[in-house]
Order: sequence, then C-alpha cells, then structure tokens
Amino acid sequence: MSRSEQNNIPTILAGPVLRRCTNSQLAIWLATSKPLALRIQLSPGQTDNRTYTLSPDDPGYRILCAGKHLYYAMINLSIEEPLPSDTWIEYSVSVRPVQPTEALEPGSDGSANVRHHTWQELTELLPHLCYTGRSNPGLLLPSRIRSLLHGSCRKPHHPTGDGLCEADRLLGSLVTEGVLTSPLDTEEAPAAAESGSNPSWPSVLMMTGDQIYADDVAGPMLHAIHQVISLLELPDEPIPGGEDIRVDSAQSLYHHPACFYHRERLLPSQKRHYALIEVLFGGVEKPVFTTDSAHNHLITLGEVLAMYLLVWSPTLWQYVDLTPPEGLDDESLALYETERKAIENFIDGLSSVQRVLAHLPTAMIFDDHDITDDWNLSREWEEVAYGHPFSRRVIGNAVVGYLLNQAWGNHPEAFDDSLLNRLKLALHKPGHDEHDGLIEQLFRFDHWHYTWKTQPPLVVIDTRTHRWRSESAARQPSGLMDWEALTDLQQTIKGHPAVLLVSPAPIFGVKLIETIQRVFSWCGKPLMVDAENWMAHPGAAHAILNIFRHPKTPQHFVVLSGDVHYSFVYDVELRGRIRGPDIWQICSSGLRNEFPAALLDKLDRANRWLYSPRSPLNWFTRRRHMRVIPRKPEGTPHGRRLLNATGIGLVEIDEQGVPWRIRQLSGSGQIVEFTRREDESRWH
Repeated sequence: MSRSEQNNIPTILAGPVLRRCTNSQLAIWLATSKPLALRIQLSPGQTDNRTYTLSPDDPGYRILCAGKHLYYAMINLSIEEPLPSDTWIEYSVSVRPVQPTEALEPGSDGSANVRHHTWQELTELLPHLCYTGRSNPGLLLPSRIRSLLHGSCRKPHHPTGDGLCEADRLLGSLVTEGVLTSPLDTEEAPAAAESGSNPSWPSVLMMTGDQIYADDVAGPMLHAIHQVISLLELPDEPIPGGEDIRVDSAQSLYHHPACFYHRERLLPSQKRHYALIEVLFGGVEKPVFTTDSAHNHLITLGEVLAMYLLVWSPTLWQYVDLTPPEGLDDESLALYETERKAIENFIDGLSSVQRVLAHLPTAMIFDDHDITDDWNLSREWEEVAYGHPFSRRVIGNAVVGYLLNQAWGNHPEAFDDSLLNRLKLALHKPGHDEHDGLIEQLFRFDHWHYTWKTQPPLVVIDTRTHRWRSESAARQPSGLMDWEALTDLQQTIKGHPAVLLVSPAPIFGVKLIETIQRVFSWCGKPLMVDAENWMAHPGAAHAILNIFRHPKTPQHFVVLSGDVHYSFVYDVELRGRIRGPDIWQICSSGLRNEFPAALLDKLDRANRWLYSPRSPLNWFTRRRHMRVIPRKPEGTPHGRRLLNATGIGLVEIDEQGVPWRIRQLSGSGQIVEFTRREDESRWH
C-alpha cells in the first residue's frame, strides 16, 4: 500500500456494534484507525437528550492499540438515570481524534492528549448506517423479549445469500411501517399470525456460533487479509515451533510458497506430525458431512484481527485488490477464481450487515470454527493440539481474537483490568512472553458463558471449554459440558418460569445423524463426522436431560441452536408426565452456509421413517423418556422436516415465554414458517 493510502485510511474501520444493552448500561464496540474521543448523545424522547463525552482515560472507555492504524474502542457506558423501556432511543456518535502519547503504550494509564480537532458525526462518515427516513441509528430496550433473531455459521465464500442481509431487510420494513414505537402485544399475536404481519422490533440478535471461519478461509479472503495487515501496519509476530516449523515469523509465512492453499506443508512430513496435521488441516478428510478445506487456516494474530474487520464492515475492502497473488498453481488458481465470485457477492452485503449490528443488541458465543474445526472434540484432540507450540499459538490467537471482537461485549465485567492490560501488551508485541502468557490465561478462563437479565432471561452456555472428557478412551467424543458446568447451569435457571437457553449445538438433534456419528466414534473416527452432539457422551446426556426433568426447572424452555447447516424446529414433551416442561428446540443454520442438498434429503427421509415420534427405535436412544415432534417448514416438499437454506431465524414469544410463531428468513427472500399438524398441537 502507498503512503498516501495509509494517510487516508477512514477513521471508522468497523462498527459501531451494539452489544449488551440495558436501561442502565450500554456496551458498544468500534474499530478505528486512530485513537478517538467520543461524544454519544441518546435521545429517548423529543425533550430528553443526554450527552456523554468520553476520553480514553475515562471510566467505561478503553482503547486498545493493535497496530499503527488499528485501535479498538470498547465502551461500557453507565447511565445514571435509567433509559425507558419499549421506547425508540435514537443515538448519535461523534468522534474526534486524540494525539496518542506514551500513555497509550502498554503499561500506561490509557490517557491521551486531545488536539483541537473538530467533531465528526458517525453518520457523516458512514451515511449507510441509517434506515430510510431516519437521521440516526437507534435501539429499543424491551420490557420483555417479544421477538428475536438468531443464526450461526457465516462462511464468507459460500455461494449463497447472507442471513444478516435478510435481517437488514426486516428492520428496514419495520422502520417503514412505524413498528419502532408500537410493540406487538400478546393479545395481538393470533391476529398477526393469521395476517402474516411483521413482528415487533427484535429485542436481540443472537449469534450462536461460527461468526468467522478461522479454519476455512478462501484464497481471496486470505489475500485481502494480508493487504489489510500491510495497510494498517500490524506488527510482525514470531512463530514458535523451532525446527518443526518451516516459517519463523508472520512475515516469512506471508511470503512462503505454501501460504495459499498449502499451509499443512509448513509442518515437516514426519510421522510424529501426522496427528497435528489432522487436527489443524484435516478438514478435507470428512467425506460424510463436510468438504471444508483447512489449507488456508488462519495462523497469526494479525490474520485473525484482519478477518473480523473484513466480515463486519465494507470499509477496508476499498483498499483490497482481489487479483490473484503470484505463484498459484493451476488447481489453486481455478479455486481462487471460483471463491472470488462468492467473496465479491459477500462484499456487496456488508453495508447492510454493518447497519444491522448498529441497531440490535448482539449476543455472541463461539463454536468450533471461530477457533478451529473440532475444537476440543476429544481428550486426544486436546493432547495433540495443546501439546505443540505451533498449534497452541494458532488456537490461542483465535481465542484472543474472540475475546477482543466477540466475548468482551457479552459480559464486560467478566474481563478485569489485569486481563485487559495483558491483552494490551500482547497486541503491542505479539509473539513474545506477554502474548504467550495471555494465551495461557485464556486457556484457563472459565467465564465465557453468560446470562442477560432479559425477560425471559437469555442464558448462553459454553459447550467448547467446559467439556466432559472421557477418561476411558481418549478418542471418544467429550461431553459438551462437564458435571460442574451443568450443575451451575441448573442453579442459574432454577426458579425462572421461562428461559431462552442458547446451546450452539442442538440439544435435540436429528437422531439418524447422531446414530451415524456414534458409529464412527465406535470405530475410533469421531473427527470424520464432527461427532459433537449432546447424546454422544453418556454423562453429559443424562445430566442435561435430568435438568429438563427437575421439578424446579422452568416451565418453558426455548432452546436456540445452530452449528449443523440446516434449520429445524422440534416440540419436545416428557413421556409419563402429565405436565411439562414445554421445550422447543429451534435451530437456525446457517447464516451463510448449507448442508450438501442431496445428502440432507436422503438423511431427512430416512430419519422420518426410522425415528418418527411413534417409532419403537426411539426407545433405544437416550431420549427415550421424551417425545420429539418435528415441525414442517411450509412450502417444502411433502414430509420434509429439515430446511436447507441460508438465512436467519425469527422467533416471536408471548408473555409466558412461549414461542407463538417461528420463521426462517431465507437468503432467497422467502419467509418460511415452521408449523405443526393439528393432532400434534399443544398451544397454550
């Protein structure tokens, strides 16, 4: 990149992203090219305007520097006089550059000198941030959740639409119809369902996993990432591994012949490295469910940070040239050109994505692809992956990226000053002692899960680092949560009449697929089929099902999931009990990904024959004491229960926490409702 381009880098690189928002606190995330002072104005009414001016040394405002032209603004704004509920709150953000001093360097107090720059409105810098007819973005703080959006698995180079763009179309229509100031009340729900009208303004956007694909990166995306690293002047990073690894720094990696499509060649072809290659680069060894390629797996911290900027904002793409890099062989070049078309389509929707994230409080939780495929799938996987300094760094860099870009905004109080100060040091000098120390600390960190005190509460569980490891067979899949974590979950939800439970992997999945996964696990090949489901581990399966059967459990469970690249809805009831709890398993996947269509059709048909609600085969599963009733996605072929279409889920909930309408907004523009047969209806 030329010096003139670097001097003209836009101030806002990504964001604003609304994170946890309550009546007394607003968490907002921004990525910028320079440190900024902020002026935030909240307007919950025509005569109620509140202005907050924040400098980098103010409480609730932290700036982290990750490169010469990359800063993260993490705002956790305290509101003394609570904001009103169920009222449209317009907000504006003005920015003014500050001159960084030594105070912004690691180990300082974070202060900065303010130059006499003029304030700039965010909407002047990002005119696409507002919906038609609005002069500023806004948000709504609900007294209870009436509707929500949820989805997972957003792979940029998948050749389909983007579910977040469908969310943007929904919000645009709600603004046009004036829904901002007229939330839909419960008594209006039946009439709304009959007429097919729009829902209330969504209370939350729940992203249930795989917000990025660190392990499955298109060649054009990787090429863009390297250009962004150069543009923003992100620091070099020594790469550990000694003689085992054929590169010793980030820069040597970026210029290595194996950088594109052949990163597995960076490990020597020695017998002792076969397991490591399978862990990090074995995505292509999965013929049953996925053909994902890990040959461009993100390795350095700079690559991870750049990818987040490129998937949430259109800004930096204007500095990217997607002409293929030199040195690609014919096969790689052909793949590059195919992926390039999908990436160009992905870029076209990023203005819509940035607008959605500026309007909806967004909750996030990792699944495997945010870090690496099959992350912590088994005890053997962990022993191999964490036992080598190279793979340990690769995984650690993705976890650091998750903390900075996703986890902080879920629950800012979970990350104390000592951890964030260590993060600041690691960003300043990646690859050195503080970086490795941060990774070690994050591998031990056990508060990635969180609860938002909404009505009903949104309880988001960690199914990746709280694993119930098999002590008898290292290759057997680990349980998705261990006994201690499940016990804590039971205490968290006890006493609530209803709960929104977020599990990245469905608790009640497709039984036939789970049976296939179990067979592969028995054969010692769980990596072949992503054998990660709640029923794969006896201890975890019994514990989670016992939580549903507990007498003090919530009466209504809405389980929100993703992961599997198809969507479905199950109504679940306990056998042998007169009364509840009522359980709805709602899976929306993917935002930009799909299951192989022909294979899913066969699996769906076979599953309906073998595991219908009245099938005796159900008594041989761990869910034999529950009756699982699948809903039909409208407009699909006769009998189909699994919807294979990119999009985003829309769930509408009544005062009791019961979902009264469940739909999928597909990337093709179609709205699909999941309905039940009359003889299976259990409406309240």
